[in-house]
Amino acid sequence: MTSKLHIKAVLQALFVTFLWSTSWVLVKIGLKASLPAITFAGLRYFIAFLCLIPFILINPTHRKTLRTFSRATWGQLAVLGVVFYTLTQGAQFVSLAFLPAATLSLLLNFSPIFVALSSGFLKDESPSIIQWIGIILSVVGAIVYFFPLNIPTGQVLGLTIALIGVLANSGASILGRRVNHQSGLSPILVTATSMGIGGLLLLIIGATTQGFGNLNLMQWLIIGWLAVVNTAVAFTLWNSTLKTLTAVESSIINSTMLPQIAILAWLFLDEPLNPRQILGIVLVGVGTLIVQLWRHLPSVVKSMAVKPE
Repeated sequence: MTSKLHIKAVLQALFVTFLWSTSWVLVKIGLKASLPAITFAGLRYFIAFLCLIPFILINPTHRKTLRTFSRATWGQLAVLGVVFYTLTQGAQFVSLAFLPAATLSLLLNFSPIFVALSSGFLKDESPSIIQWIGIILSVVGAIVYFFPLNIPTGQVLGLTIALIGVLANSGASILGRRVNHQSGLSPILVTATSMGIGGLLLLIIGATTQGFGNLNLMQWLIIGWLAVVNTAVAFTLWNSTLKTLTAVESSIINSTMLPQIAILAWLFLDEPLNPRQILGIVLVGVGTLIVQLWRHLPSVVKSMAVKPE
């Protein structure tokens, strides 16, 4: 029975990563259809927030907890919302208007590396030798991917914005862990509250600076699918898998998004990759995985240890 539940959780998690990977294709299609990038991001996450609200309101425990939020809690969730949604997601949508999906995906895979380096600095703990090997491998992979350095003029701005998004995503990861561990709040409360604040701010910025464009039925369908299925539903499914999967298993499954996005972009966006770029993606993926898995290795060894009779 346990084995069946575990297999179901693995398949469910893989399905979620597939949904998240298709988001990149849908976002690119929406941007090519002249959807304003910041408004597009704001609509996606604010509508997703509206979809999550009923799950909070129908739960007496969530309602009670929400009423007891302190100013400090609201402040933490607001900062998380601004960093993870307004800055990170806004930067991703804008950079996708300039960059191939695989390129941005590769850059975002450096987030765990920045997290490892930042966590080591904040805790006065240097990354281990194995983690340094993973970091070096990822850097080599990025050099292989972009070599020779001949970036089109139109992509320079996209790369700059993408790097801002990577740094913001790294900061959001550290802040998100701290909020989840210290606040004691359920994941849906943390996600819905921060998403509502960050998504609303994104929408306000997009509406005032870019407007809404001329949204047709197809564009609304893309926005609706991204908000309801790829965000609200996918988040719920992913959280349910965390009850069964270990942190290591989740990290491995989540890392499959890098090749998934590259393949989907090739199939649906006409963004082919040459052998050198494929090698670069593989090196970055393996290096990032080493950095992520090594963090969880002590707990894995401990769980595998044979307990004395």
